Amino acid sequence: MGELRQRIDKWLFFARVVKSRTLAARLAQSGRVRVNGDKVDQASRPIGPGDVLTITLDRRVRVLRVLQPGERRGPFEEARTLFEDLSPPPTPDRDRQPSAMPPLREAGSGRPTKRQRRQLDKWRMPKP
Repeated sequence: MGELRQRIDKWLFFARVVKSRTLAARLAQSGRVRVNGDKVDQASRPIGPGDVLTITLDRRVRVLRVLQPGERRGPFEEARTLFEDLSPPPTPDRDRQPSAMPPLREAGSGRPTKRQRRQLDKWRMPKP
């Protein structure tokens, strides 16, 4: 396998955290990745086994412990061997089904008027 350290953008790509190496580099440079609590600002930051990555993706936080560097972007089963997922369980709000049915309009009734849209928006948006 060679060396034990690897660029963070390559590792994120090989571990299938993102779809492309370019996106991995952008993610690393955006400041949404932390290695052992330290913010990453370069895609060339080396990581190795034992490092803990905290990644913010799509309003979700993933915590991954690096187990080994990757050699290639293989199938998902191979990518899973590169890390241990320490992510917290999803919040119950995200999985909860809405308690009320969304407003339904009769088929063929056309587009709502501006007044009707405002009433629907007022009904949908809960007050803080």
